[in-house]
Amino acid sequence: MNTKAIIAGVGMTPFGDHSDKTLKDLGLLAINQALSDSGLDFSSIEAVWAGSAGAPLITGQVCINGQVVLQDINDKQIPVINVENACATASTAFQQAAAMVELGAYDAVLAFGVEKLYHPERQRVGQVFMGCTDTTDPDVLTRFLGRKVDSAQRHSVFMDIYADMAQKYMDASGATKRHFAQIAAKNSYHGSLNEYAQFHNVLSVDDVMNARTIVDPLTLPMCSPLGDGAAAAVLVSPKMAKKLGLTTSVYVRSSVLASGANLENLPDLTASTALKAYQQAGIDPAEIDFVELHDATSPAEMMYYEALGLCGQGEGPALVEDGATSLGGRIPVSVSGGLIRKGHPIGATGLAQIFELTQQLRGLAGARQVEGAKVALAENGGGWLGNDAAAIVITVLSS
Repeated sequence: MNTKAIIAGVGMTPFGDHSDKTLKDLGLLAINQALSDSGLDFSSIEAVWAGSAGAPLITGQVCINGQVVLQDINDKQIPVINVENACATASTAFQQAAAMVELGAYDAVLAFGVEKLYHPERQRVGQVFMGCTDTTDPDVLTRFLGRKVDSAQRHSVFMDIYADMAQKYMDASGATKRHFAQIAAKNSYHGSLNEYAQFHNVLSVDDVMNARTIVDPLTLPMCSPLGDGAAAAVLVSPKMAKKLGLTTSVYVRSSVLASGANLENLPDLTASTALKAYQQAGIDPAEIDFVELHDATSPAEMMYYEALGLCGQGEGPALVEDGATSLGGRIPVSVSGGLIRKGHPIGATGLAQIFELTQQLRGLAGARQVEGAKVALAENGGGWLGNDAAAIVITVLSS
């Protein structure tokens, strides 16, 4: 790539139940915040990448989600590219937008993700998550789990997948259910400091341990909730940044998109993509100051510690015990509260991570500020194919 894209502005809605708002309402809230933050009017934007994943099935709005959200302001008829890539939807929109700026195609672009998941018919919500697996051959998932998923169950199929992964990780690493509860309790404290988070109550380790079991070893506070919301970012070229007079630039050091496949002997998707992201950014994992990762469940956070190179294989439990991933620790993780506390509106999650990284690198994160943060990483995965994620984006930002 020819030059680094710069984040000029970010915006985000609180995550939670927004049944009173339309997809358009939510999208514009985040977009207008990002535009105001950047100092640009929409008239200066040259292209838009619009992410939405579950909302088409929930709301019935398909195919032109981005155009619908922007219909009242897109008077220049600029291109709007709709993006859908499971839980990695918004980060994919961001990655594609950043790539086009870095290639010199545009000087100012917008990426946003917007999601609606709440619906009175719980079965319809379940169809969203089941649709993030291979529905052409459901036996693949059955073989992975060793059992068939009950289509009438109230929880997401991904809780079954993460529970299976957690059991295997416990057997291999010596991690315990209490370690996972420690992560959930840590993130509940982080989330209590985040005004955008879906949950603000602080939980103890025992609170998490004693909560209702979803799929063993996962209790309810270890699992990400349903949510609605939106997040957005304005990206500009160095030329445009100079024109705007940006004084607190946040640079896209790398943003790597990769896809899984149902093939034998493939490397772990997260680990291999992280290596590419580090190489493109020209850094070592030890240089990362904090991380926002895809903790759809608390065990997933611990497993990603190792895949991202934050610690060695099997060393995840020790990292938690040492408090290294807590705010004030050596490598704070999920300081926003993560998916389990901030919430997980799947089509918006990736850009919510970018929002958090940007505010932290600017020194504007308030009570949850990571002191001295200069380099940060976001990891956002989505879907399931064979025995690994179907899509992933890993992004490195720096101030």
